[in-house]
Amino acid sequence: MRDLDAILPRLAGAAAAADPRPVRGRIREIRGIIVHASLPAARIGELCQLRDPASGRLVPAEVIGFQDDRAVLTAVGDLQGLSARCEVVPTGRSLHIPVGEALLGRVIDPMGRPLDGGAPLMGDLRPVLADPPPALSRDVIRQPLALGLRAIDGLLTVARGQRVGIFGGPGVGKSSLLSSIIAGTEADVVVLGLVGERGREVRELLEGHIPPDARARTVAVVATSDRPAIERAKAAHAATTVAEYFRDRGRNVLLLIDSVTRFARAQREIGLAAGEPPTRRGFPPSFFSALPRLLERAGPGRGGSITGLYTVLTEGDAGLDPVAEEVMSILDGHVVLSAEQAQRGIFPAIDILQSRSRLMNAVASPRHRELASILRESLAAHEEVKLLLRIGEYAAGSDPAIDAAIARQPAIEAFLRQAAPEGSIAEAVARMEEICA
Repeated sequence: MRDLDAILPRLAGAAAAADPRPVRGRIREIRGIIVHASLPAARIGELCQLRDPASGRLVPAEVIGFQDDRAVLTAVGDLQGLSARCEVVPTGRSLHIPVGEALLGRVIDPMGRPLDGGAPLMGDLRPVLADPPPALSRDVIRQPLALGLRAIDGLLTVARGQRVGIFGGPGVGKSSLLSSIIAGTEADVVVLGLVGERGREVRELLEGHIPPDARARTVAVVATSDRPAIERAKAAHAATTVAEYFRDRGRNVLLLIDSVTRFARAQREIGLAAGEPPTRRGFPPSFFSALPRLLERAGPGRGGSITGLYTVLTEGDAGLDPVAEEVMSILDGHVVLSAEQAQRGIFPAIDILQSRSRLMNAVASPRHRELASILRESLAAHEEVKLLLRIGEYAAGSDPAIDAAIARQPAIEAFLRQAAPEGSIAEAVARMEEICA
């Protein structure tokens, strides 16, 4: 009897702390992409199932907020055909996807379901939304990562664990640049997140522009432009989750997200539909907290690293674009693509003078840095007199530095042009020695 008296208070405490979550809730209202439901004890980020009792159709949805006594959800799927009689079944967990070596060479959606017709994926489950590693638990960045393009390896050297933005307007070759990097990089694993991509271009990119040996070490996470906003936003996080799995196993991972702009538009669509007030250029406050949480997840870990390349669509003045401005302030470097060079048929169409790698000095040799500085000075000097050269007003011998820059310009342009990825950082530096000789 004494044992029972001792146990009863603990049982009473456990019963009081038990989750009073009902087995099912009920849809009360659907507005656009937003579902309002009576769902007591729901939690933000919890995954639920919208179940139609007539057809038995299940649509996953995520809790994104609360309004009065209702939970606010957004569906990870099409709401067509759902009725007000739908039940809301909470799962008690957030969105998780399977991870493992079996992902290599596969194409999945943000829910972890295969899109390539292959077998369902089995493996450890990881949450799609995760916290970045603690700042003091990361390794110090000390090694470069070759990407196979001389313009980047030689003049904008990227470090293992660095995060770089690729900025450019429409039609300047961002997708072509990414496919060349996938084919030429020395990274152990490549994770490609296609956020809001055109459905026509997905297969063309994966099968037509990436060699088979590179595809075998690449994982693609795809959410095309017709998918719901929450699914497009989750694609960037799901790709980062896959990259984190391989980083935690000591691999050097290259993560490419195309594009942050479409991720931002999906976040804006979700936030405004949920009732958030628009702030800078129509973006809700939640976007400016969601962006650093995504970008900070990349970088070095313990033993492994995630080198992140994030494309950003710029239209007009990039300084007035809050997405480009925020991304540039968070990342460790930027590669700016030039529409003028793209029109001249130069690939990759990188504007070297507008681009910068903040970690190049930490991983490049002193001689490498010196050669890069000489080539940058030559490009800047040539840019100053470019108009005078076009109209024939520059007189040779007026300035020895400009004369040297003009003499080097054909060799520099040949160095920057590269039809196919090839070579290492050492070979790029050797070519730079020849130009500066």
